[in-house]
Amino acid sequence: MNRISKKISRILTLIGLTVLLVSKLHLLLPSLTSDFRNIMRVETETSYVLAAEKSPEPAPKLFPVVLDGKTLFSFSSVIPGVPPKARAERVSQTIERIAKQTSIPVENIKIFAIEGGQLISTEEEWILSITPTDAKAANIPLEKLAQSYLKKIKDAITEYREERRPERIVHGVIYTIISTIVLFVLLKFINFIFPKIHDYTYQNRIIFFRPLRIQNWQILSAEQQAEIFWRILKIFRLIIVLIILYIYIPLVLSFFPVTEQFGQIALNSLYSTLESTKTAFIKYLPNIFIMSIIIFITNYIIRGSRLFFQALENGTISIPGFYQDWAQPTYQLSVFLILALAGAIIFPYLPGSNSPAFQGVSILLGALVTFGGASTISNIFGGFITIYTRAFQLGDRITMSDYTGVVIEKTILSTRICTINNEIVTIPNSTIVASSITNYSASLRDLKQPLVLHTTITLGYDLPWRLVHETLIKAALDTKNLLSEPAPRVWQRSLDDFYVSYELRVYTNKPLMFREIYAELHQNIQDRCNEVGIEIMSPHYSALRDGNQSTIPANYLDKDYQAPSFRVDSKVKES
Repeated sequence: MNRISKKISRILTLIGLTVLLVSKLHLLLPSLTSDFRNIMRVETETSYVLAAEKSPEPAPKLFPVVLDGKTLFSFSSVIPGVPPKARAERVSQTIERIAKQTSIPVENIKIFAIEGGQLISTEEEWILSITPTDAKAANIPLEKLAQSYLKKIKDAITEYREERRPERIVHGVIYTIISTIVLFVLLKFINFIFPKIHDYTYQNRIIFFRPLRIQNWQILSAEQQAEIFWRILKIFRLIIVLIILYIYIPLVLSFFPVTEQFGQIALNSLYSTLESTKTAFIKYLPNIFIMSIIIFITNYIIRGSRLFFQALENGTISIPGFYQDWAQPTYQLSVFLILALAGAIIFPYLPGSNSPAFQGVSILLGALVTFGGASTISNIFGGFITIYTRAFQLGDRITMSDYTGVVIEKTILSTRICTINNEIVTIPNSTIVASSITNYSASLRDLKQPLVLHTTITLGYDLPWRLVHETLIKAALDTKNLLSEPAPRVWQRSLDDFYVSYELRVYTNKPLMFREIYAELHQNIQDRCNEVGIEIMSPHYSALRDGNQSTIPANYLDKDYQAPSFRVDSKVKES
């Protein structure tokens, strides 16, 4: 009961303050109302002047006759000796003075015929005269124009007096009380429903909100999304309250004649804003429709492209000369071109596309591309050239720019390889295009042929070449990860002055291990040569064998091997 009594006392206090405020405004605002009328009159005249300036043909200036902020009619014709502006102001003051004198009945305002025109007047006071010049300017016969002015004056005075009757003040107070009660109920409902929404979403936040992730990167957790939702809810609640108050205050002001103009201005500004927004939206609907069609078509073109290139990648569809590994980059390039074309088509339909801001952004982007994107563009083109020339693929072992390693990443801008020492080398695609590339994996993948490894050894003419061939082939057969078919082969590359060049050619289907294969092959060559007594020396190596140790390691020599003694032969000349 205490709470109810407190609420009732608050409502009564609010109503009392409202009535007091209205009564004070009724006493204090007449001068403000008069000033406001003058302002409105100036604004009306200015609007007519602006309209005349924009018109292709100069329109006559209109000077309105105003009562209580409402325009009754306007003067545009010039009477000799009476400027239309001063004439309109005098007529407005006269009509207002008669409207305030309730002792003058409206029926006493009549039309009197005078020489050269018509006169609207009461028995006591002349209001205005209407001349043929006015009828010509209005393009209406003089009598009809006078009747029209008389009716407007009578209706305006009647409405002016009706609005200022004591009953109207009482009605305004009643309407204010009702509006205040409605406002109080609405605010209480808002204060009730929004906390309920907050509590309900908080209790069920696990159901309503899920973590937003991109792969392993969590962009927003469920708690963060709930917090954002509650903040938006608070802002939405504040906007609703402000809209209700914006409607309530002008509505209460419109209940009383003295403040009705201010209420009407506030409501009209709201209505005009909503109307202009609605008009702009309706005018923009064709553009939205066109953009929707373009986006719809673009979406389905991209979807169709994805299915088509997936079929190419899977081998379901084949095009002569088009490789499967081209499917994904071609799809990405196609999507980029489709989006760029769609963006170029949509751009003129965007709001403000012709504004200086859009033009400035376009110029800025052009300048960035021109001055800062040359190397980036060259890298992009280099990336596509590398893709479509099929110089290498992911997982290939290549030699490029003095680096040998396995390709671990290919992007539009650069390529990364991992060397045998686990060093990650990033090479720009523009550098790759200008460099020669050796691919150790391509022959096995593209030609279905094993990689050929070769090494050269030089030996003297004193060694039988058949023994050398046999020894090198045995060394190759003892090496792991080499193929027995095709069989290893030995070529005698050249017969030089001091030695013979033997080239051992072997085959492997594990190109990624060619470094390890080379290392083991060289070890086996050394072992097999030492076993058969072949000394591997520099081509220009010379040794005096008498008394010198052999170059073959001791573990490959016989147990009773001894270095030969130095021997000198002398020949005695017979006499």
